[in-house]
Amino acid sequence: MLDALLKREGGYVNSPYDKGGPTNFGITQQTAKAFGYTGDMRLLTRDKALEIYRQQYWIDPKFYDVSLRYQRLAEKLFDCGVNMGPKVATRFLQRALNGLNRGASGYPDMIEDGQIGHLTLSALDAYKQQRGDAGEQVLLKLVNGQQAVRYLEICERDHNQEQFLYGWAANRLELVH
Repeated sequence: MLDALLKREGGYVNSPYDKGGPTNFGITQQTAKAFGYTGDMRLLTRDKALEIYRQQYWIDPKFYDVSLRYQRLAEKLFDCGVNMGPKVATRFLQRALNGLNRGASGYPDMIEDGQIGHLTLSALDAYKQQRGDAGEQVLLKLVNGQQAVRYLEICERDHNQEQFLYGWAANRLELVH
């Protein structure tokens, strides 16, 4: 999963249109600094990038906990979290689960706060118990759809971001069968 991500993210980039500023391996300067890296972004090592990804985009947002229930969903949330922020990816999951709970008869609605906690995991467990492994496909479709709409909204608000839309759609959105 991490190797595929690094391949998608590529190496050092400093596009004037990228709001993240200088990045390396897809890690923004701000994220690297928050993780304790203070060097030149061109010198960020692959190992340091992997350490940041594991902690900040897999362990801390609890996508690992999701992987114990649905692996492909967790990988989707991870990738979406890298590109849009873990809270955004988590809100996509929470919104989908709220929409799938049949008027709160399957499990209670939750606040879409972008934090995976007991309520989110309990809802995911109840959903999986009701829908089984096949339910993962539906969650993937709903998360993927929200991600696609968000990309379009980003470009509508800032036309400079349109130069990234094709790559986002080609590399981040997936066909879910």
